[in-house]
Amino acid sequence: MAQTLLLITPPFTQLNTPYPATAYLKGFLQTQHITSYQADLGIEVILKLFSSGGLASMFAELEATDAELSDNSYRICRLQDDYISTIDPVIRFLQNKNPTLAHSICDRTYLPEASRFAQLEELEWAFGTMGIHDKARHLATLYLEDLSDLIQEAVDPHFGFSRYAERLGRSATHFDELHEALQRPDTRISTTLVDLLEHKIQQWQPDVVCLTVPFPGNLYGALTCGKYLKQHHPAIKIIMGGGYANTELRSLREPRVFDYVDFICLDDGEAPLLTLLEHLSGQRELGQVKRVFARTNGVVTYYNGAPEKDVPQRETGTPNYRDLPLTDYLSVIEVVNPMHRLWSDGRWNKLTLAHGCYWGKCSFCDVTLDYIKRYEPVTASLLCDRIDEIIEQTGQNGFHFVDEAAPPALMRDLAMEIIRRKLTVTWWTNIRFETSFTPDLCTLLKASGCIAVSGGLEVASDRLLERMKKGVTVAQVARVADAFTQAGIMVHAYLMYGFPTQTMQETVDSLEMVRQLFMNGIVQSGFWHRFAMTAHSPVGVDPAGFDVMRIGPDFGGFADNDLDHADPTGADHDLFAEGLRKSLFNYMHDVGFDLPLHTWFPFKIPITSIPARYIEKAIRQKTDKDPRSNAFVIWPGNMPSMEVFELQQGLKVIEMAELEFYSKQSHWLLEAPTSVGEWIMNVLPRLIIGQHEPYSLAQVKVDYDASGNGAFDTFKQSHVWAKLREHGLLIV
Repeated sequence: MAQTLLLITPPFTQLNTPYPATAYLKGFLQTQHITSYQADLGIEVILKLFSSGGLASMFAELEATDAELSDNSYRICRLQDDYISTIDPVIRFLQNKNPTLAHSICDRTYLPEASRFAQLEELEWAFGTMGIHDKARHLATLYLEDLSDLIQEAVDPHFGFSRYAERLGRSATHFDELHEALQRPDTRISTTLVDLLEHKIQQWQPDVVCLTVPFPGNLYGALTCGKYLKQHHPAIKIIMGGGYANTELRSLREPRVFDYVDFICLDDGEAPLLTLLEHLSGQRELGQVKRVFARTNGVVTYYNGAPEKDVPQRETGTPNYRDLPLTDYLSVIEVVNPMHRLWSDGRWNKLTLAHGCYWGKCSFCDVTLDYIKRYEPVTASLLCDRIDEIIEQTGQNGFHFVDEAAPPALMRDLAMEIIRRKLTVTWWTNIRFETSFTPDLCTLLKASGCIAVSGGLEVASDRLLERMKKGVTVAQVARVADAFTQAGIMVHAYLMYGFPTQTMQETVDSLEMVRQLFMNGIVQSGFWHRFAMTAHSPVGVDPAGFDVMRIGPDFGGFADNDLDHADPTGADHDLFAEGLRKSLFNYMHDVGFDLPLHTWFPFKIPITSIPARYIEKAIRQKTDKDPRSNAFVIWPGNMPSMEVFELQQGLKVIEMAELEFYSKQSHWLLEAPTSVGEWIMNVLPRLIIGQHEPYSLAQVKVDYDASGNGAFDTFKQSHVWAKLREHGLLIV
């Protein structure tokens, strides 16, 4: 099975960091001693287009066609010399290769400006909190978006920085429109794409090309690659997989798709890919491959006869980012909000803590699919091995853990292992707002390098949260978000409107909850999603059980995921879209809190029923729940020094201990009876994270009770214990 594979991410995903699917597969193939290479054609196409040569060629073509342009596009064309002369330095600046250009960009005389810069009047206040490089990156991002507007209007209407022809891939129940689009003449973007693809083919001479399609906005680019390979390299076998296939193509019957690819895999790609490679090398019948669609005698057939199980997560190997141009990605700032920008700013290594979702109950989620329902965590030790290896590969220590929902216990263990190994890591991830995220755990996560979390509040209505089976309440979310914020960790809330039976009153009340969350500073960023009923969610499987009706679309043999539905008992949800978006944009920038909610909507809305201080009171209601006896007790600081002194108390002279602690920012003193001080000096080494096993609360209690200083439960009420807790003693 001596085959060479080329793993391709087609246009477009992100500008700032590679999508990790090919790195995951390359890491696995390395464990199997299979030669593979990878390419992110998305970033490579962008860099070709947005270069002095690319822009010069584009402007020349536009002049030759004499196309009728909008005023904005006409302005950009008139300023073409300014764009051509500035594009290369700006791209290098966004690649962090030309930092001094920030000064020229910020004085507003260097970059040509078109319509995107109009929004600066609304955001000028925000620049006072931004550093010069951040401000320059935001201005450079607007400059690129101006050029993107021109490309969409005059060059290729399918273009977008993080998507390509997304409309064609989204809810494409029939293949007709995609097929027709693929027969049209090449555009500048598709020509650039296949030129780069041909270079990769010549460079690496692959036998198999694997196309990952995580989103609808990658599908057209993937099929464009497939079309080119079929025409010019028919001997190369083409395999397609990824998130789009996993969710949209599970009922595939359309044979024309296989004019562009040979096989389509579902779910985790490691086992299907291995079985396909064995089939292609003559070692396995097609009927014995794993989760693969193919066209046989003109008919789409699903083959899943392989006896092998999926590859365990511990055996998938470390994601391998080699071959990718890691220093060429662009750190852009689309939104100045510090949390929101993480998706487009910075080079994040992607890694998964656990396969699937440990909760797996949300009624709007695809909980019937493998990527959600099969929960399989990895150990903290193995994760840190992989983190170490990826840092060595990439030279970058920023990590985005791309879990459906990172498990709190595993996050705790991972944080302790990072601290134990003295790794310098900056990381963020997606969570559920569990009560397990106590202030102490959040502090530990921060100490390990966590800077942000995102999580689904969804609808800020307890009735609807229960109907969604989220397992949380609004008050609980507020307390957990506050714990993260107090620890110095930013919080992004995924918000949803239009859930079945949601009333106008509940939508208004949700907005009021969101307003209070931002006003109290416990959520820093958010995004409103319109509820979508999908075929693989509990709502999609049983619409009547959620009081909605499926009204389409008719399945045309291709994609089958997003379902049209009617909500006879709910509000007209689409009315709220713009008002929710506009209000949230303002709240994320700390303005608009005093405006009445009706200000955001051009129609009459009911008065909110939520008390004005609901969130403020919720975060004050701290839980009285005692920590579990098997919780770990952790001292995150250094060892103190201790001196004994005598203290006159009436006629008695007693010995006291003074412990002096030094932290990174300050130092402080703790006085205690000498025997208690000695106990603290003896126990602290066991509480500092090291090579020994963590010390549990039960063990600390036994240790103290045996010290002759009285009962531990009494000691917990003392000023000594209180001061230790105040200065960082954690129970997690």
